[in-house]
Amino acid sequence: MTKEKGLLLAGGGIVGLLSIILVKLGNPANMGFCIACFIRDIAGGLGMHQAAVVQYVRPEILGLVCGSFIIALIKKDFQPRGGSSPVIRFILGVGVMIGALVFLGCPLRMALRIAGGDLNAIVGLVGFVAGILVGVVFLQKGFSLGRNYQQGCLEGMASVGINLFLLIVLVAVPSLLVFSTEGPGSKRAPLLAALAAGLLVGCIAQRTRLCMVGGIRDVILFKDWTLLCGFIAIIVIALIGNMIIGAFALGFAEQPVAHTDGLWNFLGMSVVGLGSVLLGGCPMRQLILSGEGNTDSTVAVLGMFTGAAICHNFGLASSASGTTLNGRIACVIVLLVMLCIAVYHSKDTTK
Repeated sequence: MTKEKGLLLAGGGIVGLLSIILVKLGNPANMGFCIACFIRDIAGGLGMHQAAVVQYVRPEILGLVCGSFIIALIKKDFQPRGGSSPVIRFILGVGVMIGALVFLGCPLRMALRIAGGDLNAIVGLVGFVAGILVGVVFLQKGFSLGRNYQQGCLEGMASVGINLFLLIVLVAVPSLLVFSTEGPGSKRAPLLAALAAGLLVGCIAQRTRLCMVGGIRDVILFKDWTLLCGFIAIIVIALIGNMIIGAFALGFAEQPVAHTDGLWNFLGMSVVGLGSVLLGGCPMRQLILSGEGNTDSTVAVLGMFTGAAICHNFGLASSASGTTLNGRIACVIVLLVMLCIAVYHSKDTTK
């Protein structure tokens, strides 16, 4: 086993363990750590949407970005860069969030749902792989959003500054924020524990380049399983943890914060897979890169926040009772928009 694989297995195992601990400390079941769900909650906590059951400024996300920034500074990986098709990246970020909230989770939560016995997440995984396969086809045709350029230090630190500001508000002036009193948003681990977990996951993900999209892409393109080892470790450790605490329940029905609509579980994660390939990484990877000073990723993350607000303001987000008509229509539109972007940005480079 190579050193890189060992680090990914260890890092993934720690992330899986932390996810189980966060659930035991109060986070929703099968949602110890979910980038899409937590971004949605933060958007609600800031008043960007009025869905009362999903409003809370999650310290895990704030810690994730700050942890990435801290370790990037220490390891001299902090390199402010950006300017690669920012508007397109913003649109892709919106689209990825719409797909994730139709499915009800990001790739990380998909892995945690699988570890909890949720067979709907297996359907989502098939769709996720299908979306990545389509994205890989365009990569092979020369897809590119263009080169990025060196940015100023202040520009690169903007994402970290925003997250630090939110953390200060959460701790010092929580009255400015909105807090759910019921539903998933009301289920939360203690602030310090959640923040510490976020910081640790941010450090791990920055050093290991943990990314499920990148892992599957590398398997398809290069038959290289190295990067995927991390997510396999997350599933294995979280599965063992769920069995120990009695939270494993195999089946489709009555899974926590999940629905059984197979077609839209498949298509929702297909959108996430395709959009993430076009962006160059999954939602967690975008947050980690933003902490490293990548302003293109910061723009994509801002798109995800906007997407979360759109989902709950216009009835696109699914719930445990199923998908919505608006959400299904939006998912198809987003998929078509992503395909158009992929075709257009492959055309010039393949001439």
